[in-house]
This record gives sequence, structure tokens and C-alpha cells, in this order.
Amino acid sequence: MAVTVVFETHSWSEDNDRGIASGWNHGRLSARGRELAAELGQRRHDDGLAAVFTSDLHRAVETTEIAFGTTPLAVLHDWRLRECNYGAGNGMPAEQLHRNRTQFLTSPYPGGESWAEAIERVGWFLRDIQERFDTQRILLIGHVATRWGLQHHLDGRSIAELAVEEFDWQHGWEYTLR
Repeated sequence: MAVTVVFETHSWSEDNDRGIASGWNHGRLSARGRELAAELGQRRHDDGLAAVFTSDLHRAVETTEIAFGTTPLAVLHDWRLRECNYGAGNGMPAEQLHRNRTQFLTSPYPGGESWAEAIERVGWFLRDIQERFDTQRILLIGHVATRWGLQHHLDGRSIAELAVEEFDWQHGWEYTLR
């Protein structure tokens, strides 16, 4: 048996507009982000979802509330779906922070965590939901670390490989958890 995991990123944030790497800072959606969140709700309205899981960071929660706030779907917040904790780098310019991203694949950012630790959080989440949602379709709303965790644990991609790829946004990704 299997769980179908649909992943969507949180909507566009004010930090995205400013080129800021939010990390574990909560952030807020921009006007554009609120529109995209509403579109997400319309796009996934009849998608056969059993539940929606969201990172507990405000930009993901706000995306979820706009997209699914008027539906009867169970919405569950989970800190394990958070972005990587950049520690002292939370809130710094994204270009500056990500220039040296490969240095923090297994070593933590000062005062934060490594990408491997963030990806393992997602693996822990996946192990917890596997039995409970067997044969069902769920939606995750998260961040780059959430997506890397899915790609690593479900597609077998290495962290080093993921770290050098450009993040190409799209309307959701689907994975199968067996």
C-alpha cells in the first residue's frame, strides 16, 4: 500500500519580494502570495485530499488558511515541515546566505542546523504518517527543506545533488510513500 504525498510550497512572501532568506523567521505573505494561496485552494479543492499538513511557520500557515480555511479538511501543523534553520543567517539576503550553502550540508549553520538535520526532520514526519494515511492522498505545505526531504527520502536523491540544483517552482509535486 502507499500514501500519495502532494507537496506545495508556501505562497510568495514579503521576504521573497525583498530577497530575504526567512529560514525560521515566520514572515508574511505578500499581496501576490495571498492571491496565489487562493488559487492553490481552488486548484486542490476537488483533489481527493484526506488531510493538509503545514509547516508551523506563519507564511505556510497563512497559505493554508487562505487556501483551505473554509473547507472541512483536517489541517494539521507540524514543525518538522519547517525550512532549514539558518541560525544567525535567518533573515539575511538570500543570495548571500545561499552562496555558501554546500558548507552546511552536514555541518550546522552558526546557531542553527545543517541541511541533513532539516531533511531528517522530514523523514521523521514521513515515517509517522505512513501507517495513519495508508492508501490516502495528503497535501504538505512547506519550504525548500521540505521538498529536499521528500526528494531525498522518496526519490533517493543525495543532499549534495539537491544543494546545487536551482529550485524551479511549479504547481505542486507528487510523491508516493511506500
